[in-house]
Amino acid sequence: MSPAKVQAIHLLEGEWGKPGCTICWNFCIDGAPKVAKEVIEDIDNTKLSTTFKVIEGDLMEAYKSFKVIVQATPKGHGSVVHWTLIFEKLNENIPAPTAFLDNAVDFTKDINAHLTQAKA
Repeated sequence: MSPAKVQAIHLLEGEWGKPGCTICWNFCIDGAPKVAKEVIEDIDNTKLSTTFKVIEGDLMEAYKSFKVIVQATPKGHGSVVHWTLIFEKLNENIPAPTAFLDNAVDFTKDINAHLTQAKA
């Protein structure tokens, strides 16, 4: 759905879509290949949200901790997706992860385009 942003997602441990599973993402930010190993910490079916905790990979070179919460809020015949990043920088010289967030927004737009096209 978004090959320019995400090249591969591999299940390393556990069951797909279940809390506790470990996933490896291969993705690009600003054209540079990145890797993130994440654990799904929580899936809230009431809030329609999933919380990912990054445990290894390129992001951990700049951040002590990094979590991503993706939440879908129903709207009309679709949903609005909210991305929340919770992070702690290794030091004050590390920039905020705006490129990661920009990538997430573009990734969401690509998924929307794919789903909209599939409905047509």
